[in-house]
Amino acid sequence: MRTGINHLFIPGPTNVPEVVRQAMNVAMQDQRAHDFGAGNLGLFSDLKKVFRTTSGEVLMFSGSGTGAWEAAITNTLSPGDKVLMARHGQFSTLWVDMAQRLGLDVEVIDLPWGAGAPICEFARRLGADKHGAIKAVFITHNETATGVTSSVAALRRALDEAMHDALLFVDGVSSIGCLEFRMEDWGVDLAVTGSQKGFMMPAGLGILGVSQKALAASKTATGRRCYFDFADQLKHNAGGYFPYTPPTQLLHGLRKSLDRMMEEGLENIHARHHRLGAGVRAAVAAWGLQTCAEHPSLASDTVTAIRTPEGVDAREVIRIGYDRYNASFGSGLGPLAGKVFRIGHIGDLNEGSCLTAIAIAELALVEAGVRLTYGSGVAAAQTVYAKAPQSFHLAAE
Repeated sequence: MRTGINHLFIPGPTNVPEVVRQAMNVAMQDQRAHDFGAGNLGLFSDLKKVFRTTSGEVLMFSGSGTGAWEAAITNTLSPGDKVLMARHGQFSTLWVDMAQRLGLDVEVIDLPWGAGAPICEFARRLGADKHGAIKAVFITHNETATGVTSSVAALRRALDEAMHDALLFVDGVSSIGCLEFRMEDWGVDLAVTGSQKGFMMPAGLGILGVSQKALAASKTATGRRCYFDFADQLKHNAGGYFPYTPPTQLLHGLRKSLDRMMEEGLENIHARHHRLGAGVRAAVAAWGLQTCAEHPSLASDTVTAIRTPEGVDAREVIRIGYDRYNASFGSGLGPLAGKVFRIGHIGDLNEGSCLTAIAIAELALVEAGVRLTYGSGVAAAQTVYAKAPQSFHLAAE
């Protein structure tokens, strides 16, 4: 018999705050009632604040981030369009697969899992594309499988320096709402996320930021879409409604989640995630282990992928954590299966949450055969967390 709570240290779905869970505990509503839409208008305006856009639109689809991926592609591109993408983790790989299956001509750059997006190679290929054959460039802002964050701002500079007009697509599923993201400043055209990560909710909403440039492209693109059609969404969203049945409970949860995020302030959220990630990375170093990220500058502040030593199966670490200590760690995906386990430090977490994750990871690692000193990782993280956190005034938002 298990007692206490299940400690959820996966990078998504993330922990749902109790106030958000309670906000979703409402009776079913008439989603066509004359007063239903008014309560939703604030969701769209506050989501635009999180995405950092004033001129763009934010759409919500019933589904996951993967559904928002598909909406982004089918609304703005046409079968046969050439796009530039990179594969360096599970989710960038899946995005390439989707683009190919939707009929795009995908130019792929393959990299080791643990590398960041190849900005210099993107720049080289964009510079060589004198006739504008490349219609879009895709970047995974935060590769959840490897714990790697890439620079969207650097890719925007590469596009600008090449004077290239390609659309900029960003997978921000495990970054938006947690890491610094500036849709307008970075010239992002399509920004994809989901409700189950930084928004601290169950899965069920695919959220998509769309620039005016992308909206213009949607009027001439010939990708086949129906449920995901931008025009249908925008027509109904103008009054706070949706073209199809929305998950009304999730909308109530999103309202409470956004209230919490606005109260904490986006800059403070970003600083908190950096602080928590730094503590976990200090613990990994104290254990004498390596992260999957090729360089410290690529380290994600929302998830750390930890390599186990030769001869130690990371799946055993995960199993021990779950069976013995009622704690869930993220598994290694694709070619990383059995080689890494992941600690998610994303969403509604604090220093105590991360210290618990580190302490349980130590127990599981030792039982799986890793030689380390109990408490070494905890002490290293405590040294980080003992320093006063940086705080920003809400007016900065």
